[in-house]
Amino acid sequence: MTETTQPSIVIATRESRLALWQAEHVKSLLEGLGCTVKLLGMTTQGDQILDRSLSKVGGKGLFVKELEVALQEGHADIAVHSLKDVPMDMPEGFELACVMEREDPRDAWVSPQYARLEDLPHGAVVGTSSLRRTVLLRALRPDLKIEPLRGNLDTRLRKLDEGQYAGIVLAAAGLKRLGMTDRIRHIFETNEMLPAAGQGALGIEICSNRPDLRALLAPLADSVSWQRVAAERAVSRAMGGSCSMPLAAHATIEGGVLKLQAAWGDPDGAATLVTAAEDVPAQDLAVAEALGLRVAHALQRDGAH
Repeated sequence: MTETTQPSIVIATRESRLALWQAEHVKSLLEGLGCTVKLLGMTTQGDQILDRSLSKVGGKGLFVKELEVALQEGHADIAVHSLKDVPMDMPEGFELACVMEREDPRDAWVSPQYARLEDLPHGAVVGTSSLRRTVLLRALRPDLKIEPLRGNLDTRLRKLDEGQYAGIVLAAAGLKRLGMTDRIRHIFETNEMLPAAGQGALGIEICSNRPDLRALLAPLADSVSWQRVAAERAVSRAMGGSCSMPLAAHATIEGGVLKLQAAWGDPDGAATLVTAAEDVPAQDLAVAEALGLRVAHALQRDGAH
């Protein structure tokens, strides 16, 4: 009788508290499938460059490059990412093998003093380094002063607590995953502030020549979440999407219908947004991506660039 051996998996991960939580979450699920799992913590360029906005130093790919090198060189088998940090076009030789069940994709308002954005005094300083959040905040409150805010979650909260900002906007998912819901004063509904493509979803990246890993990860995938983020990422890809793109895209599936909304704003122009929305019967990733392409073209027809 042949003896079956447990698959041994090494997960490449950033070393921020949130990234480690995400990697530990995947580790626990894989161990439940009978794997032995180790973490390989790494510091990426995106973690090191904190004095400039991502859009000026190379984009969100700075958070994944070192992890991809670890995969390529065989030091790790899989990489766990916040999907909104993953470039829309994967480098040759890599693929997104799994999108897991999504956490809350919405944005959260965090402030020690002001319960909601509308409570801020005229000209108050709000922190974010996201161009998407910048244009959405300007559309809601053109009088506010939007200042850059870089660093991991703990660093951003520390800067807020030091009084550098009246309030900051963060992903609700990260705060919830780290048990920090007490910091959330208000969660923006999607009709107030449309989320980023992939926000709240975890993706697992592998080298394309590892079909064994693709099969192993299949039980961790969530088809509804994957269709939603596929539609969102297709909008961003068609728009040349990166963190230098002031673009929001959010999809839902309800009653078998995949609905996609998107918004674009000019960070240097008027505070008004270009918006588009469309829906189709939910089917598969190809249908979701085609929907994203149509919504992107609708944005472009109305002036987004």
